[in-house]
Amino acid sequence: MKDTDPKIDGPVYLIDDERAIRVSTRQWLELAGHEAVEDFQDARSALEKLDWHYEGIVISDVKMPGMDGLSLLKEVKNIDANIPVVLVTGHGDVSMAVEAMRIGAYDFIEKPFEPEHLLDIVRRALEKRALVLDNRALKRDLFAAQGLDARLVGANPVK
Repeated sequence: MKDTDPKIDGPVYLIDDERAIRVSTRQWLELAGHEAVEDFQDARSALEKLDWHYEGIVISDVKMPGMDGLSLLKEVKNIDANIPVVLVTGHGDVSMAVEAMRIGAYDFIEKPFEPEHLLDIVRRALEKRALVLDNRALKRDLFAAQGLDARLVGANPVK
């Protein structure tokens, strides 16, 4: 990341059943300046903490015991279709990647991956999430505006 780039940070839920992968990926993210990384060894644990107001993104392995990454993706999309989910796999194939994107994955990458590639994906996904949340807040404020505030919002250009 260049020094001129604005700092984008936000929560990251990292899900992988392999402890070594979780620890190393978390360290990469933290060394890059992402302070709010929380890791989980299974999808259900992460889902319990996830809700519509979650400000971050989800990174998940695809092949895990119990709930796999594609099932997790579907569950996340049921909670909030706009939470970016990045799926990571060491056993990927084209049909799996196509299915993940069809369901709504933000991105799909294969292990082993370059840390810089993952960091770029995380930065872009967090930017997208921040824009979605800003848009929701603006719509909520506009809907809640009453009295003079409601009459001052218009579609005409400023002169």
